[in-house]
Amino acid sequence: MLQRRKDMSITIKTPEQIEKMRTVGRMAASVLDHIGPLIREGMTTDDIDRICHQYITETLGAYPAPLNYKGFPRSVCTSVNNVVCHGIPGPKQLKAGDIVNVDVTVLHDGFHGDTSRMYFVGEPTVLARRLVDVTYRAMRLGIEMVKPGAHLGEIGRAIQRYVEAERFSVVREYCGHGIGEQFHEEPQVLHYYDPERGRGVELREGMCFTIEPMVNSGARHVRLMPDGWTVVTKDRSLSAQWEHTVLVTASGFEVLTLSPGASL
Repeated sequence: MLQRRKDMSITIKTPEQIEKMRTVGRMAASVLDHIGPLIREGMTTDDIDRICHQYITETLGAYPAPLNYKGFPRSVCTSVNNVVCHGIPGPKQLKAGDIVNVDVTVLHDGFHGDTSRMYFVGEPTVLARRLVDVTYRAMRLGIEMVKPGAHLGEIGRAIQRYVEAERFSVVREYCGHGIGEQFHEEPQVLHYYDPERGRGVELREGMCFTIEPMVNSGARHVRLMPDGWTVVTKDRSLSAQWEHTVLVTASGFEVLTLSPGASL
């Protein structure tokens, strides 16, 4: 999500709303569980979009929130290799060695569940595998910072320190976000430390937001393509992203978009 400066109130979810968020979060996870084994060399990102759309609408009886959101033309985002985020599915075929992020947001019963995962097409390069692994660990490290009384700035600081120690870079133009009845709510969740914001918002039980670091194998700088959506690395280096929807609980956190039986 693109960073915004306009301040809005942060919603605290009620127990009833949290249960709806759990339900839709499990739905979003199931979409990625479904598509993952099907991703292979020769299929197109349009194929991924079609399969996900059918699963969301027909199997889950839900709606793919990205479809027509501010004009986005597809049901999921597919970001391949040097695409950082918001890749539009199309006719280009996947080839062996590609890495691809599939970003899914499901709308059901008035609430949103947002999650993304990285997939390998065939055998990745050593660099690609390390980038994907580091990005996942960065997301997990950020999630593990979540608890009442912690601050958003601490999440960003932890992610940035880890990623840069691994000699990769964190994208700064896009961030995580609050989520619930709206696709994008406050607060913004930066994946780096911003001295101007300092420690930032204090976390409270009932807050719900995404943590979704975008990590580049080269420099952090990005550019927006003429389609108005697709974001790529300026230096054409590889980029990876993982995302979960996270709830602040009384004792810490709950990941709402984990698959059944999965651990963080």
